[in-house]
Amino acid sequence: MATHWKTTSAAALALGGAGVLAWSTLRRSARFDLARKVVLITGGSRGLGFQLAREFGGRGATVVICSRDEAELARAQDDLTSRGIVAQGIPCDVSDQRQVENLIQQTVHAAGTIDVLVNNAGIIQVGPLSQMTIADFDNAMNVMFWGTLYPTLAALPILREHRDARIVNITSIGGKISVPHLLPYCCAKFATVALSEGLRSELESCGIKVTTVVPGLMRTGSHLHASFKGDQAKEYAWFSLSAATPLAAISAERAARSIVRAAIRGDAEKILSVPADVAARLHGIAPEITAAISSFVSRLLPRGGGTDGRANTGAEARGKLNSRLINAANVFGERAAKALNQVA
Repeated sequence: MATHWKTTSAAALALGGAGVLAWSTLRRSARFDLARKVVLITGGSRGLGFQLAREFGGRGATVVICSRDEAELARAQDDLTSRGIVAQGIPCDVSDQRQVENLIQQTVHAAGTIDVLVNNAGIIQVGPLSQMTIADFDNAMNVMFWGTLYPTLAALPILREHRDARIVNITSIGGKISVPHLLPYCCAKFATVALSEGLRSELESCGIKVTTVVPGLMRTGSHLHASFKGDQAKEYAWFSLSAATPLAAISAERAARSIVRAAIRGDAEKILSVPADVAARLHGIAPEITAAISSFVSRLLPRGGGTDGRANTGAEARGKLNSRLINAANVFGERAAKALNQVA
């Protein structure tokens, strides 16, 4: 009896190992070739979206980027074409459904089709809940949730024409664990994670692979365009340092490479950075621990700073910060901002 059980177990393990090997081999042999593919990236004029355009274009794809800021868009397109990338910039506010539908039509008219849709557009609002308004939550949802759903629904008829297509949704670790002083952002990202995972389930049968990207802290220069409320100088200080420190934040270049590889493979999810991966797994296993950590962090963050609800950009908040030490420590973030079209 024992001998039979051992034999059966060994056979099952061997069969399982062979299955994993076969699946891995099939996955490698069926890799998605980006050469001559058309990639549409929302929020592609600066930051991570801009670096993704460089990465996809560097692998032979034709790149279409959109942004609300036409000056940024022009600079980004010039940079991409100077690198030998076939690129087109199209102005679009992804929170406006009509503009998005027009974006999809213009993309198909200019490039012929869409093979990969990257939903990357986003905004960041930093400050305590006491300073946030319904409009802040509404704005976050408009850009990051509806701004993901609108392009997806509009592009689906084109994506379905291919036997193999991709949708890549850039979410955040803030879509797995809610972060203090980033509540509107986290609410929108949680909704986007749910949308992305549901799309994966429903669209794979028609040949569309949806990848949910969950970045942790990244050096993209986003601190200059984030919106700050409350004690703006102090809010800017903690946020900009967190997003710029090499030990805590990964570079946009490294993040973009990982995202493109995940898209090629058709991964269901890609969590970027070891700290983000550990935090997401810990939250799934022991949410009480991560909740306690978040509460502790919240007590360390700035308080007050006025009740008028006004916001300033990071570039404006930086001017209120009277600390040479913090400004000097932001050297990596400032360098990333210059490299990724975050500074006019």
